Amino acid sequence: MKPARMVEHQIRKAQAEGQFDNLSGAGKPLPPAPPGDAAEAAGFRIMAEAGTVPREVQLRKDVAAQRLVVQAATTPEAQKVAMAKLADLELRVAIEQEARRKFYATR
Repeated sequence: MKPARMVEHQIRKAQAEGQFDNLSGAGKPLPPAPPGDAAEAAGFRIMAEAGTVPREVQLRKDVAAQRLVVQAATTPEAQKVAMAKLADLELRVAIEQEARRKFYATR
């Protein structure tokens, strides 16, 4: 029996036995799919479970932290220095995103 037929058989069997009755969320629409590529999201999840963080993710965290530094800057000079660092971090994020897109486009 083909795998697709086996799956269909198991689903029909479970329906006949009432295993799908009274499930939480029954009759409600499915939640919307998260934005982005599912394979990419799975890759990020696997890396997170392994305790590794891609450079892009770390840079995004650094950007968020630097935005707080920019907001907290009290003098124009401090704000200028903080904004320059923020711009550099944002550029690095863009470079990492472009590299990832090119990598996946060539596969």
